[in-house]
Amino acid sequence: MIEVGGAIIDKDTVIAEPVYLVLDGDIIERYERGTYPCEGGEPVNLIRKPNRVAIPGLVNTHGHAAMTLLRGAGDDLPLMTWLNERIFPLEDKLTEDAIYWGTQLAAWEMLVSGTTTYTDMYMMMDHAAKAVAESGIRAVLSVGVVGFNDVSRENGMQRSRSFHGNWHRQASGRITVTLGPHAPYTCPPDYLTEIAELAKELDVPIQIHLSETQTEVVNSQGDHSLTPIALAEKVGLFDVPTLAAHCVHVTDADLDIMARRGVRIAHNPQSNLKLGSGIAPLPKMLEKGIVVGLGTDGAASNNNLDMFEEMRLAATLHKGVAQDAEVIPAAVAFDLATAMGAKACFLGQLHGTLKPGAAADIVLLDAASPHLLPQHNLLSNVVYACGADDVRDVFVAGRQVVSGGEPLTIDVERVRAEVARIKEQLVK
Repeated sequence: MIEVGGAIIDKDTVIAEPVYLVLDGDIIERYERGTYPCEGGEPVNLIRKPNRVAIPGLVNTHGHAAMTLLRGAGDDLPLMTWLNERIFPLEDKLTEDAIYWGTQLAAWEMLVSGTTTYTDMYMMMDHAAKAVAESGIRAVLSVGVVGFNDVSRENGMQRSRSFHGNWHRQASGRITVTLGPHAPYTCPPDYLTEIAELAKELDVPIQIHLSETQTEVVNSQGDHSLTPIALAEKVGLFDVPTLAAHCVHVTDADLDIMARRGVRIAHNPQSNLKLGSGIAPLPKMLEKGIVVGLGTDGAASNNNLDMFEEMRLAATLHKGVAQDAEVIPAAVAFDLATAMGAKACFLGQLHGTLKPGAAADIVLLDAASPHLLPQHNLLSNVVYACGADDVRDVFVAGRQVVSGGEPLTIDVERVRAEVARIKEQLVK
């Protein structure tokens, strides 16, 4: 039982007065307006927080968690230069130990900033999953695979199958596994077909980078006479539920394909801006009925994992591009970061809300924060004014993992020390 001063149940249901949430284990049983009637005494597990506003946990639909270790290591460079000259050489030095501690650092950063679920596509993912299990966060994980040669292709398939067997539905169901082909420019067409067939066999979705840069699209058209999205459809990728990250440089025909095939999109506005990749046509995507979530991308290209920033940017950037103040209103931006984001990464129908039957992933904001005063419009305050520093308490699957802004499940001093040690090893 959690009693708070107000709540945003979903984008359409805002309660700017006392409300209480009744939990049944890891599920929200119901919510009621007012304070809990303590007839016959208070319930055993009543958490009374009248100075808090409850919102659903935020959902980060695209990222590479352990890249927190590369934060600031390659700033102010275009994507391919950033990758080839800075990121790939550093990634060659990453170890299993580094992946574990980098993921712990990411989980710490996300939980205290109100993100309760994130997606990850990276390397040595068994060690990332171990960090997820211990930290209490919810995650949609995949082994990032490439197909540069026969060895890398076979290794990718074997590692993906093994990872699925080890971790799918583990950590009390908080971990789900997808397949993670990196992109069409790193995975040849026949390899993408193989991955789609494996996804069908394992009955799991796929996440992939698509049409992130103009160069990627031009090269794909030169090599295959198809855009990356048209190529993905041709090789059978969209025969499987797919989450496509970025989709910055897309044609109307691309969007029609994605709408028709039910492809989800992870919109990463801040990363795309910082790398100079461009601005995805979010309003057009939504007009076509495509499910879109928000993502931070990795901390090496953002440089933080703050979903409040992404939510506010999504609500303001597209207004400026369209020169239309009514494009992407606050309620839509909030939906992208919560319920629609959850749908984008294949979570339950009610996930990302505080409705009865939803997963009990709950964030409590400081109602006394200046960002929430005055309350002409509580939802607008959350989207346009609030930030990570307003997060006070966080629950994932009904378990409290942050209290008073401090994580309960992560040894932050140990993480600081380990990250400092790993940084020294990376720059030798």
